[in-house]
Amino acid sequence: MPSPEPRHPAALRSEREGGFFAGLDLVQIFSVLGLLGIGLVFIYSTGRGYGGGGSQAFFRQLQWIGLGSCLWLLCALTDYRRAAFRLAVFSAYAAVVVLLILTLRFGVRIYGAVRWIEIGSVRLQPSEFAKVVMVLFLAVVFSAPRFDVNRKTGLLLSLLIFTPLFFLIAREPDLGSAAVLLPAYIGMIFCAGLRWRPILIATVAVLLIGGAIALNETLRIRPLLRDYQRDRIRVFFNPDSDRRNRGYNVYQSRLAVGSGGFSGKGIGRGEQNTLGFLPHTVANNDFIFSVIAEETGYAGSLILLGLYALLMYSIWRTAFLACDPLGRFIACGIGCLMIFHIFVNIGMSIGIAPVTGLPLPFVSYGGSFILASMASCGLLQSVHRHRRRES
Repeated sequence: MPSPEPRHPAALRSEREGGFFAGLDLVQIFSVLGLLGIGLVFIYSTGRGYGGGGSQAFFRQLQWIGLGSCLWLLCALTDYRRAAFRLAVFSAYAAVVVLLILTLRFGVRIYGAVRWIEIGSVRLQPSEFAKVVMVLFLAVVFSAPRFDVNRKTGLLLSLLIFTPLFFLIAREPDLGSAAVLLPAYIGMIFCAGLRWRPILIATVAVLLIGGAIALNETLRIRPLLRDYQRDRIRVFFNPDSDRRNRGYNVYQSRLAVGSGGFSGKGIGRGEQNTLGFLPHTVANNDFIFSVIAEETGYAGSLILLGLYALLMYSIWRTAFLACDPLGRFIACGIGCLMIFHIFVNIGMSIGIAPVTGLPLPFVSYGGSFILASMASCGLLQSVHRHRRRES
């Protein structure tokens, strides 16, 4: 009996694209909805702590989530394999560079940093969108047929994409957001198949440059860091050196996490939050994990981490099942961005990472980060919808 003829790729593609809803990654949807719900609950809780009723930030976050959901749907409906998508990525990169330059020139200064730009009545933080756009631009370049990251021209091209965004964001200054670009870039060049020799050379170069910078900052020959950035590093290595000033937030955050016990004190009953020991300016964004840990304890923190584990599983599964290199690079880069944000935000709440101001994905209060994160997950859904067949 003759063996059946192999199915045509177009036929297989039509099967796996049987419908928009049939192709969605339900694991991602479940984890993101759970995280957004947790974020709303504790944004409301932190608002109650300082007499605002919790409603203002809560309803603003709801608005951002609504707008982000529209972006998620738009990106999920986008076919990332089309040439129009690549053209849109090139345009987005140019637009982000222009926005970052305009931010430095005309941006809103808050706490000594110029990271936001007002467009009409809306205040946006372009660095949040720059993270995603860099990943997409690198993914498009890395997936080009003749691109080879091991050639000098290939590696140089990738650095020309990464470097302008890194230095423009660092100039704001926002070293935390600039630092996020680095693990995403490194993760993607690993995914592109960079050989060990360039990695070793780059490692030695980074160690030498880092040592020179550390020596320069220690001796204050030509300091690059601002005083508050230097103080943050000092407090990180010696948390008890400045409890009343630079180390205050970290100290109160660690007290909040440690006092939560197994089941917590109850939502809205955390003393560090409600009594204002953990300042309201950071309680609903940078240190929201501390509020969650105090009010829900170990059990609640474990649920939160479980949702993040599900989200990361869905991202790496999407990368593994991607039907082409472009989809794999997109998923890899977004995964690196997410995991770095999660690790650093929770790490600084418990004192194992320096304070950098990085928000907790889908949980922290903030419009630009919600929009960028929702768009990222929408793109991951696009990659998942067009995945190769699962055996």
